[in-house]
Amino acid sequence: MVTRKKSNSKPQQILFVASEVDGLVKTGGLADVAKSLPAALKELGHDVRVVMPLYRKVPNGAEAVELLDTELQVPTQPQAVPYKVKQLQNGDVPVYTVDAPVYFDRPELYAENNEGYRDNGERFAFFSAVALDMCAKLGFKPDVVHCNDWHTGLVPFLLKTRYADDTFYADTKSVITIHNAVFKGTFNYDQYSLIPELIQKRYLQLEDGAANISMLKAGVAFADKVNAVSPNYAKELLTEIGSHGMASDFQHRSGVLYGIVNGCDYGDWSPETDPYIKQRFKANKVSLARGKKACKRDLQQQVNLPLDDVPLYGMVCRLTEQKGIQYLLPALRDFLVNDVQIVLVGSGDPKLADALREISADFSDKFAFIEAYDNPLAHCVEAGSDFFLMPSQFEPCGLNQIYSLAYGTLPIVRGVGGLKDTVIDYDNTPQVATGFIFDAPTPEALLIKMQRSLLLYCQRPQEFKRLQQNAMACRFEWKDAAEQYLRMYSGEEEPVLEKKPFECA
Repeated sequence: MVTRKKSNSKPQQILFVASEVDGLVKTGGLADVAKSLPAALKELGHDVRVVMPLYRKVPNGAEAVELLDTELQVPTQPQAVPYKVKQLQNGDVPVYTVDAPVYFDRPELYAENNEGYRDNGERFAFFSAVALDMCAKLGFKPDVVHCNDWHTGLVPFLLKTRYADDTFYADTKSVITIHNAVFKGTFNYDQYSLIPELIQKRYLQLEDGAANISMLKAGVAFADKVNAVSPNYAKELLTEIGSHGMASDFQHRSGVLYGIVNGCDYGDWSPETDPYIKQRFKANKVSLARGKKACKRDLQQQVNLPLDDVPLYGMVCRLTEQKGIQYLLPALRDFLVNDVQIVLVGSGDPKLADALREISADFSDKFAFIEAYDNPLAHCVEAGSDFFLMPSQFEPCGLNQIYSLAYGTLPIVRGVGGLKDTVIDYDNTPQVATGFIFDAPTPEALLIKMQRSLLLYCQRPQEFKRLQQNAMACRFEWKDAAEQYLRMYSGEEEPVLEKKPFECA
């Protein structure tokens, strides 16, 4: 069990700025955080408001209550830009949605047919400006403005430039959380006409010779504190490889760089309450054994694999190189000669999908590839598998390994980012281990750990069951994460370079 020191901070007014929020609209893990963290902060007694764009895809947008009908005044521009602020509820947390049809009334959030909207820079520059413009007009004076990823990177910049002498924001501090630094929000100057202050900040350009400014660089440079979604990912951001070209930016802010692991919504991901799985179960040996057996047979039936009592390996992911599919593909054929089964559910890169289909055809009684995004099936994979594969090239935090732990499904992960912060390797610390970790970015290293897990399952079944119970004892509660965020806001939390290694169980 992870134990955390509680924050002693007084109640805060917190504006959480995000481009998407689960429960309203979602494309990735950012939306999960934007739903769960504000809710956890509110439960701890803080006044939290979320602001996001009002996209066409927000299902209940028509039900939003209009709070403001106003316009954004832009320095150096005589023409103001109209917008409305409409309020929705996401659980107990109020969500301010920015209604500006010219920017957000589109079929998708960021892109269509895998091509980003050409004016994404202008769209989210506008959103960042409105996030601050609306606060005084609504009478909400935030102690902390918590920004997320490149879409909101101009908010800390504007606080330190446009609003530097504004008494309304005199005591407001900003934080930017990095969910994935590979996306930098880089656009040409002509997309920043609403932020004329940027023209003087040449050092925010990427070193590519073009007149491009990165919104993420702006956020990292001007936020009072910079946070990554795991301690190990924060440390990786200080390196050339791990930072995706922004090492010097993060090194410059290393004194205010933090790393806080995301929580897990156990209301959605718990084997004791999961509505999608065949048989619910608890961590005790009898319930665990019966539940896993029933869930494994159900998963086998769903994906048309033989109902054999063999170790089953699961994987649910986007088909991208980030998720390490390039390491898995060469290892699969060698591993499938064993008496095992593998279920992989995912969609994405067509070439990777073609390669997986070919292996599935050659090993149809052992390997099932389901090309889909299927949430109910994902739950069944977590519950019915004995091991879960996450051989990621990089992984800022990761959630599937945390889900796997909750279901007694031992993760096999590469030692990067949040995977290293949340899984304890059996070969290094067997007594408290919760899974397997390999380090080298090679198919051979992955295959060795898969073979190692197979030996544990077949030759030491009681030891395997002990690790399952270790895994299920690990908890990553949003309340604990929220306490860490509050300590970061107040200055009580240690920067990542001063933190001790993760421990669990």
